[in-house]
Amino acid sequence: MKRPTSPKPASASADLRELAECVEKFSGKTIVLLGDFVADEFRYGDISRVSREAPVLILKHRETQVVPGGGANAANNLASLGAKVLPITVVGNDDAGDALIQYFRQKGMSTSGILRAKGRATPTKTRFLAGWAHTVAQQVLRFDYEPQASLPEAIRKKIQQKVSTNLRRADALAISDYGFGVVTPELVRQVTGKLRKSLPIALDARYQLHSYAKSGITCATPNEAELEAEHHTTIGSNAEELARAGRATLASMKLQALLVTRGRHGAALFEAGDRLTHIPVHGSDQAVDVTGAGDTVLAAYIVALACGASPLEAAQIANIAGGLVVMKRGTATVSRQELLDAIRGEISGTAS
Repeated sequence: MKRPTSPKPASASADLRELAECVEKFSGKTIVLLGDFVADEFRYGDISRVSREAPVLILKHRETQVVPGGGANAANNLASLGAKVLPITVVGNDDAGDALIQYFRQKGMSTSGILRAKGRATPTKTRFLAGWAHTVAQQVLRFDYEPQASLPEAIRKKIQQKVSTNLRRADALAISDYGFGVVTPELVRQVTGKLRKSLPIALDARYQLHSYAKSGITCATPNEAELEAEHHTTIGSNAEELARAGRATLASMKLQALLVTRGRHGAALFEAGDRLTHIPVHGSDQAVDVTGAGDTVLAAYIVALACGASPLEAAQIANIAGGLVVMKRGTATVSRQELLDAIRGEISGTAS
């Protein structure tokens, strides 16, 4: 059988118009987001001088920002894209947990699925950024706070109950596993085993992607490094190795589709029937900041599937969203209007 590895055109006018029509439907969809919420803290400082105590910069604190990261960033992207989001997660009884809950309350998002766990730290990634008065600040240090205690069984049962209840009125389920213990393959199997309707279920797992095999997942959105880790290989520019690893994951996990993001190389979509489509990077291949780009891809991909898009159409939409968000600094989101403008801009470009 001949394997179609050449790129399918992502810029044909008819296809792009269908993508725009799909994005316009985003606001009518309800997505359950199950995942590890992370607080992304950015501490900005102006360079004062070099310390006399050690060869390090002394920064004069200017401001501190806390924004949703990890699964919280995926939820934030879903909201920015216009979908109704039902987030389900666990945060600690700490300032970082308070900040995340307050953030989503201010956005009008339901927070009833955000549980609090005593004695558990909210995962927090603190980035210190330094710069002169009129220059762009650069990250000089990152400090991570991670929960040490495992989740109590009572909270695990509450998570399962809330996911099952919310899925009854949802159009899709997005799973964001950053390895902090909120999501487990067993939990997903328990939830999907009780589903009474067929739903798109997309997974973004930082570690042990294959542990979710036979868990009811319909699609996954790993980046190339995560796929390499699963197969103990290096892909780089080796198209044959990419094809081998992608097809192996698709088959072993029994997925309908596998979308592998590849940075400046764009993305690769694996589908049943031995179909492989290479999708060129959208926009510039010189990213400004890739922080949280995978969260944006997950969000755009799952909401497009919820609207009835094919895996290829959803992948093209997610690829465009990813290309937009990496041109922004920090943990960022893409709005539905930005996505529409980008697609319509390509339509105009092909028509001229």
